Amino acid sequence: MERSFLGEEHAIFRRSLRKFLEKEAIPNFAQWEKNQQVPRSFWKKLGNQGFLCPWADEKFGAVHADFGYSVVINEEFERVGTGMVGIGLHNDIVMPYIDSYGTDTQKERWLKGAISGDLVSAIAMTEPGAGSDLAAIKTTAVKDGDDYIVNGEKTFITNGYTADLVVVVCKTNSKAQPAHKGISLLVIEADTPGFTKNKKLQKVGQHANDTCELVFENVRVPTANLLGVEGKGFYYLMEKLQQERLMVAIQSMEAVEIMLELTVDYVKQREAFGRSISKFQNTQFSLAEMKTEMQIGRTFVDRLIDDHVAGNNVVTEVSMAKWWTTDLAKKVAGECMQLHGGYGYIEEYEIARRYRDVAVSSIYAGTNEIMKGIIAKNMGL
Repeated sequence: MERSFLGEEHAIFRRSLRKFLEKEAIPNFAQWEKNQQVPRSFWKKLGNQGFLCPWADEKFGAVHADFGYSVVINEEFERVGTGMVGIGLHNDIVMPYIDSYGTDTQKERWLKGAISGDLVSAIAMTEPGAGSDLAAIKTTAVKDGDDYIVNGEKTFITNGYTADLVVVVCKTNSKAQPAHKGISLLVIEADTPGFTKNKKLQKVGQHANDTCELVFENVRVPTANLLGVEGKGFYYLMEKLQQERLMVAIQSMEAVEIMLELTVDYVKQREAFGRSISKFQNTQFSLAEMKTEMQIGRTFVDRLIDDHVAGNNVVTEVSMAKWWTTDLAKKVAGECMQLHGGYGYIEEYEIARRYRDVAVSSIYAGTNEIMKGIIAKNMGL
C-alpha cells in the first residue's frame, strides 16, 4: 500500500541505509549482542553517513529532514534487530527534548555531537521505586548558588552505559502540590563527579541494547544545564511521549512484518508427512490471520504518522496503537515460533531472538495498562 508520507527520496534513502546496515551492522550484530553494546565506532559511522538526527537544523550539521526519514531509519534498524532501539531513542526521543526546550547555547553544545556520533544520549525517567507513576520519583535536584545538587537512582536506562549525556527527570521542588509540578529536566554529562554508571543489566532480550542503573551522589550540575523552565519537566514529558509511543508502534509493526517473512520462508521449506507444512490448512489460516492483523495495524499506524506530521494531537490514538501493536508483536512472535517447531526455540534461528526481544515492548514507553488508562480517561471514564 502507498504510504503518503514517503516519496522517492525516502526510497533512495532507505536503499542507501539498508546497504550500509548490510555491510556494517548485520555481520556484527551477533557479537554486539554478546558484548551487550553497540560499539562507539558504529555510532561514528552512522554520524558520518548522516543517519543520526537528520531532522535537526542544517547549522548543526544535519539536513532538516522530515519525519518520514525518522520512520525509515527506525524501520531499517528494526530489520537488523530490536536491540538497535538505542539509536532510535537517541535520534527521535532524547535529542528532540534538547531541540525543543534547549537554549541556543545548549543546542550548539550538544546537538552537533549528537549528529556526528561523538555524543550518545539517554533519558532517565524510571527509578527502582517509580516507573509509570512519574510524579513519584525520588531523585532530587536542590539549588545551591549557580548549581543543582542531584541525588538519586535511575534504572532500566537504555544507552545508559554508553551515554555521554543524560536527560534526567528530577524533583527541583519536593514540596510542590500536585507533585508533578515540582519536576524538572536536567542534562547531566557522563564525566560529572558523583555520577556513576552501574554494570549492565542482564535482560531476557534486546541484548545489544546496553541498559544499566545510574546513580547520582551529590552531583553538582550547573543551572545552565536546566532544560526549559524549572517545574515544567512533567509537561515536557507529556508533550514528547506522543512521538515516543508512536515510534514504538512503528518498530512493532516492522517487527511483525519481519517475523511473518521469516516464517513464510520457513514453512515453505520445511516438510512433514511428505509435504511442505505451508500446505497445511492450520499453517495457512494462522499466517493469513497474522497477515491481516499486520495490514490493519500498519494502516492505522500510517494514518497516525500523517496526523503526527500535521501536528495533530493524537495522544488517545497513539496510546491505542502502542498497546495494540506491541501486543500483536508478542502474539505473532509466539505463533511464528510455534510454526517453526523445535527449531524456533534455537538461537540459531532468528525467530528465537525476535521472540525474546519483543517481550518488553508492552512495558517500556508506558505499560500497556497505562495506555488503556489514558484511553479510558479520554473517553470520560
